[in-house]
Amino acid sequence: MTSRSRSLSAAEGRNSLSPRRRTVVKAAAATAVLAAPLAAALPARAAGQAPAFLHGVASGDPLPDGVLLWTRVTPTPQAVPGSGIGPDTDVSWVVAKDKAFTSIVAKGTVKATAASDHTVKADVRGLQPATDYWFRFSAGGTDSPVARTRTAPAADASVAGLRFGVVTCANWEAGYFASYRHLAARSDLDAWLHLGDYIYEYKSGEYAARGTVVRPHAPANEIITLADYRIRHGKYKTDPDLQALHVKAPVIAIWDDHEFADNAWSGGAVNHTEGAEGTWTARKAAAKQAYFEWMPVRPAVEGTTYRRLRFGKLADLSLLDLRSFRSQQASAGSGSVDDPNRTMTGRAQLDWLKAGLKASDTKWRLVGNSVMIAPFVIGSLTADLLKPLAKLLDLPQDGIGVNTDQWDGYTHDRRELLDHLRSNAIGNTVFLTGDIHMSWANDVPVDAGTYPLSPSAATEFVITSVTSDNLDDIVKVPEGVVSAVAAPLIEAANRHVHWVDTDRHGYGVLDITADRAQMDYYVLSDRTDANATSAWERSYRTRSGTQKVERTYDPV
Repeated sequence: MTSRSRSLSAAEGRNSLSPRRRTVVKAAAATAVLAAPLAAALPARAAGQAPAFLHGVASGDPLPDGVLLWTRVTPTPQAVPGSGIGPDTDVSWVVAKDKAFTSIVAKGTVKATAASDHTVKADVRGLQPATDYWFRFSAGGTDSPVARTRTAPAADASVAGLRFGVVTCANWEAGYFASYRHLAARSDLDAWLHLGDYIYEYKSGEYAARGTVVRPHAPANEIITLADYRIRHGKYKTDPDLQALHVKAPVIAIWDDHEFADNAWSGGAVNHTEGAEGTWTARKAAAKQAYFEWMPVRPAVEGTTYRRLRFGKLADLSLLDLRSFRSQQASAGSGSVDDPNRTMTGRAQLDWLKAGLKASDTKWRLVGNSVMIAPFVIGSLTADLLKPLAKLLDLPQDGIGVNTDQWDGYTHDRRELLDHLRSNAIGNTVFLTGDIHMSWANDVPVDAGTYPLSPSAATEFVITSVTSDNLDDIVKVPEGVVSAVAAPLIEAANRHVHWVDTDRHGYGVLDITADRAQMDYYVLSDRTDANATSAWERSYRTRSGTQKVERTYDPV
């Protein structure tokens, strides 16, 4: 049984970036001498020197014998996120079989330091599989909130079912995180999956709710430096609904682009101006360091988030990093999307994924995938819908039907992966996807142009955004208006797409049994309302052995 705290920096970027389209020079980050302004990243707190746990507690990456515990301690009022100041502080942790802590099974102490932004992790082992535990941290006589976590089933265990919450794209300035609150209200989750864009990097007001800031984030500038990224993570971790969900169940998270900058790739990003905003190498390293400090995630190869978790004989979950190794996005319509020398995954990660899928002996092979893998063409959308959809999907607004930031922009990698699934008769592969701010239920055909004559190699459930603008928000019309027109046209042009909702915000609940994998899609009444209600919208499932999606009419 071990406990330790980590502060990890990223591998350096590979290439310099040509200037992005926007050339606004962002404000410099706050530093230790500006500790007072950084307090915007903290909730109000009475003056005093007692340590405090202002950012909640969390757990993640459950194993059969362990789980990763996380918190951030504020040792003094001045030691706010990103400040770089504050004394070293001993933080103890304890894990018990009961919420009252009468049956303690593990405990230890870690040290919170300014070098890790006073975040700490305890990688606890020696626990029992498929078991609920409770944990808390303590420092200087102050106890953190008590949280529940749960270990994964034993690798060889027969598991009747698994249930995961699924979320993505939570933009602070665009609304409230009611999706987290509604998932936290459930008592049936083994864990929850965050498929990327846990934070957003923009300056205040640059990307909000239909152009309106619902609640300002911190810092106000676009985040560029290590202090910036730490402050932004700290601000998000003050959200009460996010804290409530972290208290309720372990998270399994991957990053997408906005944990770095919009449309990030290995050597740069659309939302990065080389020189004016420093080097991409330094910015990416800062973003990765802050991410691993502030998230209960075990880093994998080269400080990335690709890794694999197993849940008994029922399912394994391959988690992808589709930003660290990818080639720069192609210009849509240029033909280079098919270039075999360009990659979405990098050679090592694609080989790792293929080998893991082939060697898997579980009933289901789940893939945590930050951008959509199913092919997509726009079809015969009217001009008034084509332009905003192109904006949302980073498409040229001349009607070229490919999103080059998704797998559509890296067709060689996709073809190799899907051919691998077919040639090795690897069934029951389900991609779980975020990023696109819409809900989709897709077959994943080997050849979309001839589908349904072409076989489907896998299925895909895409989850809409928690708050980030979707299609009706860009058009600025009432929710549901655009989807009523656009969805039938999209489905007609993409016969492998069983359903798409372009307009609503919400979350998913994934339920796995031996017979089927089912996604229940839930929508919010109003992302700008802190008390938004939640309602079930639709459900889709894939039956074992079919590699196809079908509608079902009852949530789990």
